[in-house]
Amino acid sequence: MSRIGKQPVSVPDQVKVRIDGATVEVEGPQGKLSYTHRPEVQVEFDSDARQLKVIRRRDSRQAGAFHGLTRSLLANMVEGVVKGYEKRLEVVGVGYIAAVQGDTLQLRVGYANEIHKKIPAGVTVTCPSQTEIVVQGCDKQKVGQFAAEVRAVRKPEPYKGKGVRYKGEHVKLKPGKTAT
Repeated sequence: MSRIGKQPVSVPDQVKVRIDGATVEVEGPQGKLSYTHRPEVQVEFDSDARQLKVIRRRDSRQAGAFHGLTRSLLANMVEGVVKGYEKRLEVVGVGYIAAVQGDTLQLRVGYANEIHKKIPAGVTVTCPSQTEIVVQGCDKQKVGQFAAEVRAVRKPEPYKGKGVRYKGEHVKLKPGKTAT
């Protein structure tokens, strides 16, 4: 039995939950999310206790994996529509800057041309300064995916540490060829 899957997901009062067959819709102050779960599990909403429960239909290894996964995804959805998710990135390097123009993120990170990344729907990107990028949204997967794509444009290199990195990420610097 999945230890994570057994735990119920508590739903705050400001969140509305609707279950239609295999589709679970969660709506809150930050937005609306939906998820279609696998047939190996079943989701029930107890409106009196304000809890979502995930139940296994079979007792197989795969059903156990989907049991815990579904519970975690539902918990992330509830947290996302209540608080939202945020990833912060830093642009490190001389002349490296970031800016938001409309629905595009513009990055100057040492290439001959500017890099333009289209901001996906449901994700908000702001640049408080030219060297900071803040990615926010209610969908944890979309926020993390877009932040990873922005970081992949110019990963921090190991000699000077220049590039795009997560805030607080430690880049281990290698000694150059003159250090012996």
